[in-house]
Amino acid sequence: MKVDEALLGQVARVARLALAKEEKERFVPQFKEILGSFQKLSAVDTSRVEPCFHPVALQGGLREDKPGICLSQEEALSNVRDSKDGFIKGPRAV
Repeated sequence: MKVDEALLGQVARVARLALAKEEKERFVPQFKEILGSFQKLSAVDTSRVEPCFHPVALQGGLREDKPGICLSQEEALSNVRDSKDGFIKGPRAV
């Protein structure tokens, strides 16, 4: 692939970057180096590697749902500053 200012200009346009002429001249060698690194990666044989989205196997983060003892309505409302008819009363939103 030919890496030049025109290609860099296309990439900058897609990324919505406004690059000055001096910036393009400075970035072309860096862009060539980056693309060269990706070409080295594409040369690696990955035919027997399963695709994955996480480099580390994820463990289930959720606990088993076990029924337990629930608070009574009076216990649940015992630390509430203001309640009405068995419900928590909050500030007016209007």
